[in-house]
Amino acid sequence: MTTREDAPRWPDLAGRLEAGRHVLPVRVYYEDTDFTGVVYHAAYLKFAERGRSDFLRLCGIHHNELASGAHGEPLAFAVRHMEIDFHAPARIDDLLEVATHLREARGARIVLAQEVRREGVLLFAAAVTVAVISPEGRPRRLPEALAARLAGDISPS
Repeated sequence: MTTREDAPRWPDLAGRLEAGRHVLPVRVYYEDTDFTGVVYHAAYLKFAERGRSDFLRLCGIHHNELASGAHGEPLAFAVRHMEIDFHAPARIDDLLEVATHLREARGARIVLAQEVRREGVLLFAAAVTVAVISPEGRPRRLPEALAARLAGDISPS
């Protein structure tokens, strides 16, 4: 399991925060493609999930801490809605950047904008609405301190 203590060994494993957004480098592997070597549409969802998870991680919001109740009651994130546009294909061995930034965080809802680019060319764009939920699936507010971290108002601990 990768922990916060691993950060000094692999400082760029979770990407980087820059200019109000998170950027995660991703290489396209054979497993991400169809038989023609083009990235299969569902692989973009995996790239976006990694980007969201590492964005949260670098903001100091860790899934295991949320689930354990370290910030109050146990919480989790669940994707509620996605709007997706495919603009151009990626291919095997391409180097991509997954960019994620916060559009809105209000109550139990977080809206993130995500893009996948290759050398600056937009390939994929998504608006993702994430719900904060209890283990029973009921909506819950994100704790205020975590919402502030997400918005970039406080450096992560």
